[in-house]
Amino acid sequence: MIYKEMAKTVLENMGGLENITFVERCASRLRIIYKDKSKVNIEGIKKAEKVAGVVAKGGEVQVIIGPNVNEAYEDFLEVSGYDGKDHRERDKDGDVVRTDTGEKKDFLYYLHVVGNFSASIFMPVVPALVVGGLILAIRNLLINYFGMGANPTVDVLLNFFRVGFNWLPIWVGYAAAKRLKLEPVLGGMLGGLLVHPKINNVEGLSVFGLAIAQVDYEKSILPVVMGVGLMYYVDKALKKILPEEISYTLKPLLTMLITVPATLCFLGPLGTWISKYVGLIMTTMMDKAGWLAVIVFSVLNPYIVMLGLDKATANLQAELNALLGYDPLKLPTALIGNMAAGGTALAIGRLQKDKEKRGMHTSFGITSTCGIIEPAWYGSIIMRPRALIGNAVGCFVGGAIAGIFGLKSYIVGGCPGFFTALFFIPTDGKIGFNFALFWIVCFATIASAFVATLVLLRMHPEDIDIE
Repeated sequence: MIYKEMAKTVLENMGGLENITFVERCASRLRIIYKDKSKVNIEGIKKAEKVAGVVAKGGEVQVIIGPNVNEAYEDFLEVSGYDGKDHRERDKDGDVVRTDTGEKKDFLYYLHVVGNFSASIFMPVVPALVVGGLILAIRNLLINYFGMGANPTVDVLLNFFRVGFNWLPIWVGYAAAKRLKLEPVLGGMLGGLLVHPKINNVEGLSVFGLAIAQVDYEKSILPVVMGVGLMYYVDKALKKILPEEISYTLKPLLTMLITVPATLCFLGPLGTWISKYVGLIMTTMMDKAGWLAVIVFSVLNPYIVMLGLDKATANLQAELNALLGYDPLKLPTALIGNMAAGGTALAIGRLQKDKEKRGMHTSFGITSTCGIIEPAWYGSIIMRPRALIGNAVGCFVGGAIAGIFGLKSYIVGGCPGFFTALFFIPTDGKIGFNFALFWIVCFATIASAFVATLVLLRMHPEDIDIE
């Protein structure tokens, strides 16, 4: 119960348990949805013990904790008495009733909605991508340097982990259906149909007299997401039409009979077309702007994370890998953003006189270099204008090195940091220039952000100890 006092303070400043409708956690934050905004005291929550930062948007309060967020979540449940269930008001169709949060519904508002939805369906899939990617990277190393090719059984077993990528539509379909309150298994079934060897990338198929385009659905995300989106509206319409007595059996049957042909004949090809041309646009940017594009996206990466676009653009990484065989932009720039935030937070920790605060910021810095930027960004950097400049310096230096020398990632997924170093080994398993460049970029980014932040904060000591 090390977060007991924090939980008490947060609960009190959220307006008590009666003002809370839903609590969940992500990689570094508690997300608390409230009924009445007027009862929420954000400044009071910021003062809670062990709270690194607070973000309030979209009708929820995000309490930045760091890597121990699971412990904080459990302690909050214990202290508050919250039962872990979703108590948000829903309409007769089961959809959450949106209340007026007082936010202006502009471009950034809808960008946040898209980012949150993308995160909710993609993040559950990330562990499969990370595990599959690392095992395949290890497999390549073993074959090239340790003679594992002589043992075909082990090779086949390790190679089986390609299912993390080849069956990606199944995982995403399941997660998307669950997010939309559909039967998750139907979303997974739709993804399974798309990657079935009798359908995936097969020429000359048709259904109900309609031609099915020859499309490679493996590793693709948009087609199955669009298909599940259609499934949501079909399911909603059938709920209103079908009597309850036959709905349990007939509704899923009719839903699939409508959704599958529409996805195969229209949505699947359209989604693949969109993904393809987005990938081409990114490739064109790299061809025309090259190293400059890497610098720009490196500097913007923390803000992309803040807006939720890091998850919303996750499919670009898969498309670039499918198109080029590697990713020269998405994962490398995210890596640089994480490393710069890590160096900046370490510098802030270095300047703290209080041991507890020094340890907290240092912890955020280390966590960021391992792939989770939020604690460092929200807990150390964003409230310090000079630290933002120091962070941008680190991103610029790392982006320039990565862009000029062409840093590439070869595996899709994961939170880029020291733990994903194997993602930067080419698919042939040969450790060479790109892997060395990975370490050069990492340490140059951390060092430049650290030094720039240290210098700027010493020139402006009012920014050092402000929390």
